[in-house]
Amino acid sequence: TGQPMAATATSEKPAAGAKAVNPNPLPTNAIVHPLVLLSATDHYVRVAKDTSKRVVGVLLGAKEVAGERDSWKMTTHEGAYSQADVVNITNSFAVPFEEDDRDPKIWFLDHNYLENMFAMFKKVNAREKIVGWYSTGPKIRSADLEINEVFKKYTKNPVLVIIDVQPQDELGIPTDAYVAVEEVKDDGTPTRRSFQHLSSEIGAEEAEEIGVEHLLRDIKDTTVSTLAERVNAKLTSLKGLKARLQDIHSYLQAVAQGTMPVNHEITFLIQEIFNLLPNLSVEELVRSFSVKTNDMMLVIYISSLIRSVIALHNLINNKIALKEAENDGDKAEKDGKDGKKKEGKDGKDGKDGKDGK
Repeated sequence: TGQPMAATATSEKPAAGAKAVNPNPLPTNAIVHPLVLLSATDHYVRVAKDTSKRVVGVLLGAKEVAGERDSWKMTTHEGAYSQADVVNITNSFAVPFEEDDRDPKIWFLDHNYLENMFAMFKKVNAREKIVGWYSTGPKIRSADLEINEVFKKYTKNPVLVIIDVQPQDELGIPTDAYVAVEEVKDDGTPTRRSFQHLSSEIGAEEAEEIGVEHLLRDIKDTTVSTLAERVNAKLTSLKGLKARLQDIHSYLQAVAQGTMPVNHEITFLIQEIFNLLPNLSVEELVRSFSVKTNDMMLVIYISSLIRSVIALHNLINNKIALKEAENDGDKAEKDGKDGKKKEGKDGKDGKDGKDGK
């Protein structure tokens, strides 16, 4: 069973002049698969929904992953990563975890449950190894470094992925990845461990993409049209592009003011973006845009005309049906009155015949 441990270090960002030293190769990127996000969200809903608590689980990664991207086709072994420095997180499972709300230094992690669950997962897929652990955070906490030390028993460089199960920003991804490094400062102060941020992304293979599409189809809002969904997707994409452009503007402004150093890799990527932009002053390109726009507007115009004609046709049919119904009603009422008059006349004739006799 796990035992309470006291956190003696904090998860601060490396100070200026500090160097990260680690004899083992560290990953630089983490690919999180949709199954991990679904499992973590389900874990949170079952255990800590509507509370301030968080949940903790184990992350598993495959030794060999056959994906569409070359960076996915990698082989890892215990304690090391591929040359691409990418950790591929394909699966996960929950672990019993408790921590004191008043004193976050006191926490409990069930080691026996972790080892038993991993043994069962290993029987199903022997290629998956423990590559780290996840937390629903939503931020790094003081005890995370000590929890990370526990996971070093199962892998040399465990990756911590903080999954935001209640994201407020719809433009970003709900994951943040970190790896623990040892800081050696130039002033001779004692070394300490801290978390170093890793770039993270959401990746899926073809089978996972199909499963996610079916899941989204089940929870799809039937009151929203397909056109509205497409427009909303375009709007979200434009918002994301605007946010990225604002980040680039803030970075360039900080570099120009001297508050941030120049990063040649970033400037190279920015220059690459400008090189890939089309030259809108070319007459042929302007004409192509105009033709394309006119073609699209023509389709919209014809669609509006057809919709108007169909609506008018339905209105006329409705009027005709209503008129026929009124005529049928009047005819039935008239037939009813004539029938009553005939019955009354026949009755009167019969009575007169009896009187004559």
